[in-house]
Amino acid sequence: MFINIIASGWLALKDYLSAHVITCLIPAFFIAGAITVFISQDKVLKYFGDQTKKIISYSIASVSGAILAVCSCTVLPLFSGIYKRGAGIGPAIAFLYSGPAINILAITYTAKLLGYDIGIARAFGAVSFSVVIGIIMAFIYRGDAEKKPAQFTSSFDVKSTRNELINILFFLFLIAVLIFASSKRWIMLAVSLLGVVVISIRYLKAYEFKMWMKSTFDFFKQIFPLLIAGVFLAGIIKFFVSPDFIAKWVGSNTISANLLASVIGAFSYFATLTEVPIVKALLDLGMAKGPALALLLAGPSLSLPNMIVINGILGFKRALTYILLVIVMATFTGLMIGKIL
Repeated sequence: MFINIIASGWLALKDYLSAHVITCLIPAFFIAGAITVFISQDKVLKYFGDQTKKIISYSIASVSGAILAVCSCTVLPLFSGIYKRGAGIGPAIAFLYSGPAINILAITYTAKLLGYDIGIARAFGAVSFSVVIGIIMAFIYRGDAEKKPAQFTSSFDVKSTRNELINILFFLFLIAVLIFASSKRWIMLAVSLLGVVVISIRYLKAYEFKMWMKSTFDFFKQIFPLLIAGVFLAGIIKFFVSPDFIAKWVGSNTISANLLASVIGAFSYFATLTEVPIVKALLDLGMAKGPALALLLAGPSLSLPNMIVINGILGFKRALTYILLVIVMATFTGLMIGKIL
């Protein structure tokens, strides 16, 4: 039995490394490193800072994930990047939740496979979730704003004289690499990579490139070992939880069923889009629509590896608050909308 348990953890780790590190996580690390080096703290504070109008910061944060096909782990370097550049905890948390939850591919796939009712409910729930959770986090930890400028001033600031259009193109190409690598559109990926290479050679100074690589590697050192440990542990947990067990306990739209679906979703790891066929299988086994929605709202944005890394970035108390908010809101949203679906 012990061998089987370890094998389950190893299989989860092998699948993760083969399917997601190159196509998702590595591009995200490079984007996070670029954010730290090439985006000034003033710009981050302008759109995500504590002094920015909430309607602006939360609107941008809550829909920014729509173009990114990222999972709960891939979003972490991006979240860490904007948070360390001075983003308020509220908008940063809104981005952290919305990134994996509302990407266009996931919402479209959900609507096609599970029905437009669940697809629309997921989209509405994800956007509103990100804003509400972000506002609650900002209120609870409102004292953080006073510490932010000194705590998150970076040593990587680059005073560049480049045309702003070049910087915008650079980030668009980096984001395109992440999107096309995730969707395995190899021709578009090659074009995007070429764009990054050309701009790097033509417009980046040697010291800028060196700082970018150093920042990227710093994110890698901070996050990747925790992800590996978390994915392995999630695989071990999966050994003890079968789909039959889940279907048995979430076959009705009750508080306990929605809470169980939210907790299981929160601790499970879902690669981008994989949560949809899993929920489809559970629905076929008798899972009620309310718990299915609760799982869709809690699962993609949380996972055990994700929790471990968030704890390292935010600290235990803030990380626990965020996790509990996601689980509680997923539970009651599933319960309420489940009565309508």
